[in-house]
Amino acid sequence: MPLHNPVTSGLQYPGRTDSLGAIGGPGVTVHVNPDGLPALVLNADYRPLSYYPLSLWSWQDAIKAVFLDRVHIVAEYEHEVSSVNFRMRVPSVVCLKTYIKPSRYPAFTRFNVFLRDRFRCQYCGSEHDLTFDHVIPRRCGGITSWENIVAACSPCNLKKGGMMPAQARMWPQQKPFQPTVQELHNKGRAFPPNHLHESWMDYLYWDVELEP
Repeated sequence: MPLHNPVTSGLQYPGRTDSLGAIGGPGVTVHVNPDGLPALVLNADYRPLSYYPLSLWSWQDAIKAVFLDRVHIVAEYEHEVSSVNFRMRVPSVVCLKTYIKPSRYPAFTRFNVFLRDRFRCQYCGSEHDLTFDHVIPRRCGGITSWENIVAACSPCNLKKGGMMPAQARMWPQQKPFQPTVQELHNKGRAFPPNHLHESWMDYLYWDVELEP
């Protein structure tokens, strides 16, 4: 008797019943409950699609990708899912069969600016009440770009106001710049999420240089 295809048949997870949703696009992190058995998604070179936010799929999307032949299963949880004539362990790590070439430069977003600046005010180093500041004020011709925006706490932002750095005697700790995706990935490793399953560890840090 042929197995039911879990892509089209409902799967039962112990204590719950879920239908399979659409797979997130390459590099998209699905915000999933860590208790919901998410799968770490690796590119075909066995590196995570993203370090921060970490590239995760829900268990439903991971199983759907398996049966669509888009991924290899690299590691599994002890938990199982089942349908009437089907049973399998839930993947904890999956690897894409087709390599997704990462973009060289990340999107210019508030989050990525904060990540580039390590979630610290570039004037005083505070990690609290962060916003962003135009180093060259807009009234002086400054534009909203990677090269002119830095993370700043609200007190420093208010203190600097619309003044030039020399006038306010406030200079960023580092000159703002446009990072590459790889640079943001490297910075993201310093901010691991609260939940890291043990089966993920070899693939999150394997390409970090070893200390002598």
